[in-house]
Amino acid sequence: MKKRIITVAPTGAWPTKDNNPNVPMTPKEIAEDVYACYQAGASVAHLHMRDDAGKGTMSKALFEETVRLIKEKCDIVINLTTSGDLEATDETRQAHLKAIKPELASFDCGSMNWMHSSLFINHPKFLEALAVTMKENGVKPEIEVFDAGMLYNALYYQKKGFLDDQLHFQFVLGAAGGSTATVENLVYLKSLLPQNATWSALGIGKGHVPIILATLALGGHVRVGMEDNVMFSATELAKSNAQFVTRAANLIREAGYEVATPADAREILGLKRG
Repeated sequence: MKKRIITVAPTGAWPTKDNNPNVPMTPKEIAEDVYACYQAGASVAHLHMRDDAGKGTMSKALFEETVRLIKEKCDIVINLTTSGDLEATDETRQAHLKAIKPELASFDCGSMNWMHSSLFINHPKFLEALAVTMKENGVKPEIEVFDAGMLYNALYYQKKGFLDDQLHFQFVLGAAGGSTATVENLVYLKSLLPQNATWSALGIGKGHVPIILATLALGGHVRVGMEDNVMFSATELAKSNAQFVTRAANLIREAGYEVATPADAREILGLKRG
């Protein structure tokens, strides 16, 4: 595959401006940031929302405002989270999908001890309901894999008919409570993929650049952004999310590949809408 997708995750649910003053928090800040990333080569934007106190929220109104502002600027593929607020209900984790009908949304295919301090619960009944909601609203699941068990869970839900055949996986490596960000773990996870699956990967912390390089060598797509890393290097705060995207785009080109446009990403991922 010559064209590689760059997903930008600009905000996440946890980093604050105390961690890095350049983390976008409001709908306007996120939309402006995503547009800069689009110009730098990102073709997918994975979005979280923050409330007035800076905490993660599943506010449907904030998702709607942010998506509207982004679509006024560019045609980047919208990928909405279904997590990021540990107090959210099963209903509020899906309400924005029904209202906005994004092209992609996260499908966290298992529960885990989050950051060794709390529980990230994705009950089987919730995952079944979420899969139904996504199908009914034309939203493609991006299957978030923090460890191998989550990939096997996805194969189970595919076998049961909740997930369609052309699965798309996002390997999240380096989260406390999940698989560490090593090339060995990435190679192992890739070896478990079913035929016809597409995949992307990210590394949190010091594994960030090695995981990008290994992913490109192994044929995958990449995700970058301040959801995953507020540091551009061990000693340098990131100036912007576009800085991460620019580096990823340069590495893709240096490796002899092309940076996918939003239209390319839609074709690669088999998305139904432009």
